Amino acid sequence: MNNLIIKIEKSEEFTRFLMSHDFDVEDLGKNVYRVTRAEELPVFIQLGEEVIYFEVDLGNVHAFGDASLHFKLLDLNTEILPVSFGINNTNPEDPRLVLVESRETGSLNDHEILSVFDALELAVDRAEELLSPDAAKA
Repeated sequence: MNNLIIKIEKSEEFTRFLMSHDFDVEDLGKNVYRVTRAEELPVFIQLGEEVIYFEVDLGNVHAFGDASLHFKLLDLNTEILPVSFGINNTNPEDPRLVLVESRETGSLNDHEILSVFDALELAVDRAEELLSPDAAKA
């Protein structure tokens, strides 16, 4: 007889779900959360009516060199899907290089949420490689 696999579906409140998976969750108000795990960069999450937005701040965009580096960042977008590099220009005096992702909230499951965090971690690693002083010399 073949192994029979039973799929079990369970509902859990968003922040409780994250905390049960070893994330630290800080409520910043207005449906915005700062989520951290181990030594990783914080992920800022905004819960909308129909979409959840994820963002990791990598630093001031001007600190990352010239147009050739910006081209490399955009080119890297094709390798780090489903997340991507962007610019958060909320404060025009301090534009930030960010990693972003979003998901529709209608049918989120645990694997989908955790995979976003995994993709963000991998993308941060790739960004650190590209933005390291040694890479800038190449």
